[in-house]
Amino acid sequence: MERKPLSFGMTMLASAVGVVIVSLLSGLVSLLFFIAMVVAIGSSGKDSTTVVLPHSVLKVELSKISGDRVATDLSFSFSEGKTVGLVDAVHAIQAAATDDKITALYLTGAGEMSVSWGSGTELRDALQVFAQSGKPIVAYDASYSQGAYYLCSVADRLCLHPAGMVDFRGMGAEVIYYKDLLEKLGVEMQLVRPASCDYKSAGEVYTLNHMSAANREQIRAYIASIWNTATASIAESRGLSVADLNRIADDLSGYLATDALATRMVDTLCFEADVKAMLRDRYDGKQMVLLEKYAANVKAMPSTAKDAVAVIYAEGDVVDGTARGFSTAVYGDDIVKALRDAADDDDVKAIVLRVNSPGGQATASESMVHAVMAAREKKPVVVSMGDLAASAGYEMSCMADVIVAQPTTITGSIGVFGVIPNTGKLLRQKLGLNSDTVGTNRNSNGLSAFRPLSPTAMAMMERNVEDFYKVFVGRVAEGRHMDYEAVHRIARGRVWTGADALGIGLVDTLGGIDLAIAIAAQRAGIADAYRVKELPVEKDTWEQLASMFGNGDDDLSLMAKLGLAARWKLQGKQWKPLSRLEQDLLFVSQSEGVMARLPFVLVAD
Repeated sequence: MERKPLSFGMTMLASAVGVVIVSLLSGLVSLLFFIAMVVAIGSSGKDSTTVVLPHSVLKVELSKISGDRVATDLSFSFSEGKTVGLVDAVHAIQAAATDDKITALYLTGAGEMSVSWGSGTELRDALQVFAQSGKPIVAYDASYSQGAYYLCSVADRLCLHPAGMVDFRGMGAEVIYYKDLLEKLGVEMQLVRPASCDYKSAGEVYTLNHMSAANREQIRAYIASIWNTATASIAESRGLSVADLNRIADDLSGYLATDALATRMVDTLCFEADVKAMLRDRYDGKQMVLLEKYAANVKAMPSTAKDAVAVIYAEGDVVDGTARGFSTAVYGDDIVKALRDAADDDDVKAIVLRVNSPGGQATASESMVHAVMAAREKKPVVVSMGDLAASAGYEMSCMADVIVAQPTTITGSIGVFGVIPNTGKLLRQKLGLNSDTVGTNRNSNGLSAFRPLSPTAMAMMERNVEDFYKVFVGRVAEGRHMDYEAVHRIARGRVWTGADALGIGLVDTLGGIDLAIAIAAQRAGIADAYRVKELPVEKDTWEQLASMFGNGDDDLSLMAKLGLAARWKLQGKQWKPLSRLEQDLLFVSQSEGVMARLPFVLVAD
């Protein structure tokens, strides 16, 4: 029987029905995802506490520590096991030092540790406080990265799997450049930066295919500074000399398990069952309590003090606006509000701004630095720098009364740049697309992404970055009580470690967030009794969900509304975090205007 083709009307009807069915199925999937997410949040038990019995061992799984704080229930549900923030972990370890029920500390999970050098130093300092109490620390893993080994070297017994390794080979840096790839695609990246900012290398990855001399100089300097800090600490803890450690790194003579034992990089080769038996038999550890559970106990301890030190967390890329959902960034409007709220709160006597940021949008950093200046007029403001407090992250810090950094903190990078893509060749030659223009004025289309900047537009952009650089340097000069030219000599976009920044006046002292809080309390005259108030205030689960779904933008997918587009990708059937490279490219592609930002994040590998 011959089948007749559908009429035009029937074809349109069938298409419409198909669209409706697909929409319904999409909505059903979204609903099921939403329900699963809420169930996960409800069952996570993130804030639950636990009973700590006598003769307990505190188990610190380094793989579960990420970021200064795990900020929200929603972020926790997507955190892939990252269940405790750095600051809570530090306070828990310090509290365990004086807890009679804790007999020892067990360090593990180093092979999957994600904290960087600044955070590693902060954790190591807390572990040293625990060690000074006389209680033993036992570390065990199948492998140690250099950052993990730096942290775990404080242990009394450093144990390694018999088939494991210690990746100890010295610090190196490798930068990926996109210029040749972009040329093949037909994309030209137009870099605009102040003429004197030769160290501001963020945009060079798009315009060069090798390191510039200035960038090579600064990278060599800061990795040497971190390596010197790390090897000095390791040498002291392990009873080795720095020369011994450098020889081991040069020869890779501590890499394999038997070599690590022979060179005294580790104390014993064994299996995890042997370590647990050691904790039980030698150190009277009858049961283990997880760090995340113990940290919840410590955090839940009530404080009767009326006076408070406000700790404001500024972690992630600096961006304009306010947070939606659980995406992690330094949202300018949120930090400004937190600073104002703390300044206006009569119970808050001092403010600690915890900065852990590679920088970002100049407009947001300007708003925040003005809020810091306003808050400082009312009460002391102290900055605590984490892994990174560079570029816009340094600008928002420079007006504080005191700046505290770790010796391994990456800071400085006082400079600005802009990157404007020209995709005209890509559209014409690769995709067969052409564009044409019409306008009322000479530069109506002077900033188009489909053709090079007009000479007038380029001159305007160059003036923009030059003017902002002068403002930036002037801000630092005012905040640090330095001469403009003196700041300019150490600025020019150059990156420094905290140890080097101390010597040139960019920071005041070295230490962690506890030192910053103590300094703030002392300056406020409340050192004898105070509590800590964390800001910005965490939204509860339903407030977060309302902020995600209340924007009225029906064109965005559910995952984009959840904020996952900025940090997550679908890999197979699971959501996986974007790599740092993917996050950086996404950030640059979505940013507008000039940026004050690092081109990299230094990881502790």
